Amino acid sequence: MLKLYCLPTVHGAIEISKHNPSQGILDLETVAPYELGGPLTFPYLYPVWVRGHAYLATQNGVAAAAEFQKLIDHPGISMNQPIGSLAHLELGRAYILSGDKVKARAAYQNFFTLWKDANPDIPIFIAAKSEYAKLQ
Repeated sequence: MLKLYCLPTVHGAIEISKHNPSQGILDLETVAPYELGGPLTFPYLYPVWVRGHAYLATQNGVAAAAEFQKLIDHPGISMNQPIGSLAHLELGRAYILSGDKVKARAAYQNFFTLWKDANPDIPIFIAAKSEYAKLQ
């Protein structure tokens, strides 16, 4: 589990933080067969989350949207992990990159519905509201 799931995910995240998202995507290739879970993995879709951010960093909105959509399509896997609701926000960002403002607005609205009771002072919530306002 460590070699096939955890370490590639961590290495991918490190590469993104070092502004080398293309290498991060490569590092995450080995995780693909295990990312939806299995007997030896954590079923939380973290490799998908990291890969989605790598695609955002490479300005590939279509690929990023596909990754974040996986999180949304499998809520039973991401369970109560924050990435489950944050995937809606990241999906909106991916749609902005791909030029689809209609889908971006819908993704942001889904995020706001999930976060309707959130503290309004949370930085990511403030950023999301600002980004959404620019879509109008």
